Amino acid sequence: MGESREGVARLACFELWGGNSKVAHPIELPGLWGWISCTPSGQARSGGDVHYVSVCSKGQVSRIALADVAGHGASASSVAELLRRVLQQHTDNWDQSALMRELNEAFKQDAQGVRFATAVVLGFYLGTGELLFTNAGHLPLLWHHAKTGAWDWLEDHTPYAKDVADLPLGLISGTTYAQTAVEFSPGDTLLLYTDGITESRNENGEELGHEGLRALVRGLTISPIEGPVAFGRALAEGVKKFQGSGHQRDDETLVLIQRQTKPDKLTETDDGQSSSNIGL
Repeated sequence: MGESREGVARLACFELWGGNSKVAHPIELPGLWGWISCTPSGQARSGGDVHYVSVCSKGQVSRIALADVAGHGASASSVAELLRRVLQQHTDNWDQSALMRELNEAFKQDAQGVRFATAVVLGFYLGTGELLFTNAGHLPLLWHHAKTGAWDWLEDHTPYAKDVADLPLGLISGTTYAQTAVEFSPGDTLLLYTDGITESRNENGEELGHEGLRALVRGLTISPIEGPVAFGRALAEGVKKFQGSGHQRDDETLVLIQRQTKPDKLTETDDGQSSSNIGL
């Protein structure tokens, strides 16, 4: 894990941070800052939602991964370790196609019968502001455009897709996954989440759903431009308010990633609160 200053997980080259335990913590990567909240269901100390972030290539490439593993507890933790090893081997690669092929094969060969349910993997290149994303059956990401204030979905067929020189985009051979690139502008924010959020229900049995989540982020009194830490906490409170007296049905994870508009913006805003059980 990288240096922690004022409650912020600050990463240097070739470092990984993450896990599948309960956490609510700000993060900072080169050109990015964000917030991660993971709440396993019930009284479990760890769950099936697995998150990781890494920095590589002399601080130029950051990677963010969120997976929803089939299973909980020890079985999910073993898959978390497998995910970590694969990501570690590809920390210094900008191209995500080899990483996704290896993940695909690794989980198919799991001897314990545990299956990797879904995942989304992001790569951000500081030098150009380009962002790669690969969605392996996971839920669509929500993208807040700082310039227009609009929220829309980030998916493989996004109209914002662009070409990247010397990088294979589109379908990754040997898998059903596609690698797509977009321009991630300063102030833009991405929301990653697991189905424990969208499948949560209120006391009347009504499900939040994808459009309910988008309506929720649009209706918050705070804007993502005010920072992913404050916005993330407000969003988590909004989800709890929706649930009311309804019980938590599954692991719930929210990940906010925002492109910085100036260095060290995170440490100026965050109140320094953190969780003690972070990392593996």
